[in-house]
Order: sequence, then C-alpha cells, then structure tokens
Amino acid sequence: MSDRRTRDHIVDAADALFYRQGYAHTSFSDIADTVGISRGNFYFHFKTKDEILDAVIERRLEDTREMLARWERASDDPADRIRSFIHMLLDNRADIKRYGCPVGTLSTELAKLGHAAQPAANKLFTLFRSWLRAQFARLGRAADAGALAMHLLARSQGVATLANAFRDETFIRREVQEMCEWLARVAGDRRARHKKP
Repeated sequence: MSDRRTRDHIVDAADALFYRQGYAHTSFSDIADTVGISRGNFYFHFKTKDEILDAVIERRLEDTREMLARWERASDDPADRIRSFIHMLLDNRADIKRYGCPVGTLSTELAKLGHAAQPAANKLFTLFRSWLRAQFARLGRAADAGALAMHLLARSQGVATLANAFRDETFIRREVQEMCEWLARVAGDRRARHKKP
C-alpha cells in the first residue's frame, strides 16, 4: 500500500472510531489495529492523535463541501436542495440512532474537553449554516435566511440527539415529514408574497 493510501486509510479508520466511540476513548492502538499496521509505520504518518483529529476534521469538511456541491448539481430548486439536507436524517438514520450526529457529537465532545480543535470542528456547522442561508436567500427569503438556516440546523440537531437517546426511527420519520411540511410553508410564503394582485 502506498504512503498516501496508508495515510488515507488511517484517517478513514480514525474518523469512524471517533464517531462510534468518541475522540477521547480512541487510542493510537485502536486506530493502528483497525488499519492493520505497526505502530512504527503509524508514527511515520501521524505523530500525535491531535494530528489525526485535524486530518479527520479536514476530511469531513472536504466531504461535506462535495456533498453540498452534489446537491446543487442535482437540482436548481433551492427547496429541493434544502430537502436533501433534511433527508440526511433518514439517509443516515441507522448510524444516528446508534451514535448521534457525527458533526454534533464531535463538536460537543471537543467542547467538553476544552480541546483546541473545537473551533475547527465547528466549521462543519458553519459550512451547513452558510449553505442553508444561501438556499433560503435563493427562495426569496434573504431578510430572514440566517434565522431560517439556524432554525433548521438546530431542529435537525435536536432530532439527531433525541433519535440517538430513544433509538426511535418513527420519531425520525415524523420529524423529517414535519420539517418538509415547514419548508413547503416557507417556500409557499415566498410565492404568496411575490404573486401579483
């Protein structure tokens, strides 16, 4: 395996372990064992767990940017794009029920630890918030786009937290439906305001 592929494999394994068992409860040995490499080979790529965390956060940011770009390519309708964000809860419901939201759990854990990487982890929320704000602005809701983006982001995080606490798929499905209905009202309000008398 090439050095680049080995490094990518380490980041992939660390990302999954940080999500499933938490950053603090994941050791170098856990990651090395998952990847199947010696500690010496491991240290060639990363000297500290914090270096791995930085790489994991950067990978998540890259993956999120790619996902948002894919949603934009898939539809010109901002409401469709926002629905793609809402449907993430359904698409990832099995993992969310077991481990919570990968963005929320990491950000919360790093905040509790007072970890220096917490602001970097928060960039994932900022990325979603900025993207959602842009979509609501394209819906004709520029005046309250920021508030609408924060409302939807907060609600999706609340759903993920409670779905994890109660392991309740019916709850996820109901909340996703209600968020889609809310979005339809937001989009409908825009249409009503722009309709000529």
